Amino acid sequence: MKLHYLRYFSVLAEELHFGRAADRLAITQPPLSGAIKALEEEIGVRLFERSSKHVLLTSAGSAFLAEVNQILRRIERAETVAQAVAGGVRGVLEIGVAGSLFYREVPRIMAQFRAAFPEIETSLLEMSSAEQLDGLLHGRIHAGFLNSATVPPQLNAVRLRDDPFVACLPARHQHARATAVSLQSLAHEEFVMFSRAVAPANYDNVIAIFNRAGVHPKTMHAARQWLTITAMVANGMGVSLVPRSLARSEVKGVAFVPLAGSEATSPALFAWNPQHDNQTVRSLVDSVNADMRR
Repeated sequence: MKLHYLRYFSVLAEELHFGRAADRLAITQPPLSGAIKALEEEIGVRLFERSSKHVLLTSAGSAFLAEVNQILRRIERAETVAQAVAGGVRGVLEIGVAGSLFYREVPRIMAQFRAAFPEIETSLLEMSSAEQLDGLLHGRIHAGFLNSATVPPQLNAVRLRDDPFVACLPARHQHARATAVSLQSLAHEEFVMFSRAVAPANYDNVIAIFNRAGVHPKTMHAARQWLTITAMVANGMGVSLVPRSLARSEVKGVAFVPLAGSEATSPALFAWNPQHDNQTVRSLVDSVNADMRR
């Protein structure tokens, strides 16, 4: 059985029109008609009911289509795997991830990458952004998803989609049910902030937001992770500014309220070291770029 006969059959089954199917296949109608006739003769059943106005799948044709599409998908997958192996796309990738980015695009990117390259083992390591930068510079990890707007000049990076900051308030806070809240209205609150020693980029980014609003926050607690900050707010230890994606964590006892008059965002990057670049890393870079273009 010729493979291109199966492809012709699958396209015709989708279009149910010889002209449109031929156009999709970039052939004329006679070769398409001949291929379908030869396929029906080979398997000994009628796959389509044809008339001057309609082309319809027979019951046998519908059953055959389900099997054919599985075959075509497996062949396509086999081609991808063969090309990947021939291009050296195999091995293990150790990838750093800042914990909060699991609530953003990282799970989707990695799921798509694993589906496209199952022969590549991926190991996700929760690391602070500072730890990732050090790991990338010294070759301890292959790539990283980190909370930052810039990387050292030795590294390359792809900017991920910005994540707007929102106010993170205890559920019983007076502004918890507001449609938006201004930073000025929170000026006298006690704030839970990132520890600058652990995440200077996150800390400086939030402080810059306050400075632009003319607010000088009173910091009472310093945390190492966004989720820790959210948990502290839930327990009444203060208020904070956090990326909007943290709402997906579904932490109880907090409200995430948009900031009025502010378009502040939490930047994030996918970074890698070109000195340690290879085809496996490049495939992940390509996957990240493809996701960002969507």
